[in-house]
Amino acid sequence: MAKIIGVVGSPRRNGNTELLTREALKAAEAEGIETELITLAGKEIKPCDGCRQCKEKKVDCHIKDDLAPIFHKILKADGLILATPVYYGSATAQTKALIDRVGYWSGAYDRPLENKVGAPLVVARRAGQNFTFAQLIFFFFITGMIIPGTTYWTVAFGREKGEVAEDEEGISTAQNLGRKMAWLLKKLN
Repeated sequence: MAKIIGVVGSPRRNGNTELLTREALKAAEAEGIETELITLAGKEIKPCDGCRQCKEKKVDCHIKDDLAPIFHKILKADGLILATPVYYGSATAQTKALIDRVGYWSGAYDRPLENKVGAPLVVARRAGQNFTFAQLIFFFFITGMIIPGTTYWTVAFGREKGEVAEDEEGISTAQNLGRKMAWLLKKLN
């Protein structure tokens, strides 16, 4: 059975980004896809130090933090949703550290994300969503992942916890994303 991992890069637990990601994953589950939600809240994800040892020597990352088990789950999954709130016009530090490290580290495994399905989810209070959306898209492109379309950009709006649920179009778009990822995974498998 195909599996989608949803990684929530918000440092807040049970916030808007997690709520939106759960909606996408629920929609994929309804289509018969296994899902797992991973939140980076409370986890230590250190930034890449640029040593390039993982890529050049084909070894696991030497940085000791909470990323290793997440990295290996991402490698085993068929699909990946990266979700982040907008912090000062871009992805959270946790999300950016994950993108950088997974991108380089995957070089040790000869492009293991190639032809997997990947999609972004972004939550904004007011602005910064387009740049943040692009940050995530760039990661999917450079790793060779397949990005499914949906009915709109997978962006929703909300500031206080739970407020994103009031963004009907944002919720609907996330649900459509989950269904589209499920459809695509079935076609690929």
